[in-house]
Amino acid sequence: MLDIEAIRAALPHRYPMLLVDRILELETGKRAVGLKNVSINEDFFNGHFPGCAVMPGVLILEAMAQVGGVLMLSQPELNHKLPVIGAVENVRFRKPVVPGDTLITEVEVLRFRKTFGRVQLTGRVNGEEVASAVMTFGLVDRTALISTAAEA
Repeated sequence: MLDIEAIRAALPHRYPMLLVDRILELETGKRAVGLKNVSINEDFFNGHFPGCAVMPGVLILEAMAQVGGVLMLSQPELNHKLPVIGAVENVRFRKPVVPGDTLITEVEVLRFRKTFGRVQLTGRVNGEEVASAVMTFGLVDRTALISTAAEA
């Protein structure tokens, strides 16, 4: 199990874009299970949707992707890399995620190479599937990405 400080050490994301609170299970290079507590205090609920708060689908995907990112970076030889989303396929949203929910994401590695990984993402609330997708991550050098962004 990884707490929030271990997650912050692995991922560069910070509030308000850090969307995973805890890693419950981690099998390096194989699978991970992560948790996101959904709170009404999150900024996106101010506009999505007033009077009927629903977590945006793109943020559900991002939360699930971050669990995948932690899994990719759990391999010590990759701690200098940054997993970036390369492709998202077969996305399905089955139920809304609302304040008070705990989004549990299970990530399973489908394929892994030195420069990319492909994973199956499944999000559940109270044991019921709310979202799923197949995601491909590119693994890029952190310093190269940061210097490219600084030049822009």
